[in-house]
Amino acid sequence: MGINVIAATYKESFSGLSRETWLLSIVMLINRSSYMAVPFMSLYVTQFLHRPASDAGLIITLFGLGSILGATAGGKFTDMFGFRTVQIFSTLTGGALFIFFSTIRHFETLCFLTLVISFFSEAFRPANFAAIASYATPGTETRSYSLNRLAVNLGWAVGSSIGGIIASFNYQLLFIVDGTVSILSGLAILYWLPVVRGYRKAIKDKLKGIVVRMPWQDALFIRFILLNTLFTTCFFLMFRVVPLFFKEVWHLDESLIGLVLGLNGLIIAAFEMVMISKIENKRTPMYYIIVGVILVALAYLLLLIPKTAPLLVALLCTVIFTFGEMFSLPFINTFVISRSNEFNRGQYAAGYTLSWSVAQVVGPTAGFYLAEKAGYEVLWVALAALLVLCAFGFSRLVMPKSYAEE
Repeated sequence: MGINVIAATYKESFSGLSRETWLLSIVMLINRSSYMAVPFMSLYVTQFLHRPASDAGLIITLFGLGSILGATAGGKFTDMFGFRTVQIFSTLTGGALFIFFSTIRHFETLCFLTLVISFFSEAFRPANFAAIASYATPGTETRSYSLNRLAVNLGWAVGSSIGGIIASFNYQLLFIVDGTVSILSGLAILYWLPVVRGYRKAIKDKLKGIVVRMPWQDALFIRFILLNTLFTTCFFLMFRVVPLFFKEVWHLDESLIGLVLGLNGLIIAAFEMVMISKIENKRTPMYYIIVGVILVALAYLLLLIPKTAPLLVALLCTVIFTFGEMFSLPFINTFVISRSNEFNRGQYAAGYTLSWSVAQVVGPTAGFYLAEKAGYEVLWVALAALLVLCAFGFSRLVMPKSYAEE
């Protein structure tokens, strides 16, 4: 009986989603699997090309800069040409450039390619975000994004695992496989997702006599994005600085660290869709965002516990952090889409994606610097304080009741 109830709950959680939503999530699974080379780019520069660590740092910085530019341009292109076109072009071009990347040894050329590759990789995200909003059936928006997040997590886990195996044999092959998988995701969109005919003409016709609000004209959205940037800056340090803390201070083995952090993806895959289906539309999205931010703050405070049972505390920290992530991120997506419409959805998605790109560049740099200069304890307290401040900021925002043509 218990198993039947559990099975029915999972079936209900995944039911009611449109065919296109499922196809987009499958495409995202393939696309994120193609990110297998990204975690190993610094190792490629130092171990295979025998360049200094500073050059690896430059490559990572350029990848972050390209992501910021790609997120910005991707939203504009989505509103101009449609989400399907942008997704296909970005994945095919990015994949081809990654294959080309494997043949280059000239460092300055590699730097330029890194910038361009990250530009196209990140331009995909606003288009995909807008596509989910367009294809989601009414009342399933949050679950549609949760399904997409499930695909992202599974794709990242699969890609990173396969990437590590390939990199141990041949770094060049890693970039070739990465590019090939990216091209396959573009072809999947080309053949699976329906063509939106007359997209540009339809948009132009509908826009006649209409003033469309842009994200930078939306004061509430700007405040929300600033708070989201602060939140994601703190959020990323769990996967950048915390693993080093586990190793240096708590002396956990690399394999254990991998298992602890891998628990994050497993929990999301097992429970997020069910949780969202039970709580969606019960309270405002802002309520769940605040709960999630507070849980992430609590997870960082757990790292202040003296080293008595480090593995147990690390597991507890990861579990609380993951539930904070599951409460916050799906409903952050819902808020963003509630401020947009079919005329400006790409640029709103770009603003949201841009906040993540900035956080990925700023967060690790600032976190490592503070940990080195002041110590990990100060860093954890600072992160918790910033997250509490962030939760307070979210509480001062008023969640709109309808999509934003105000």
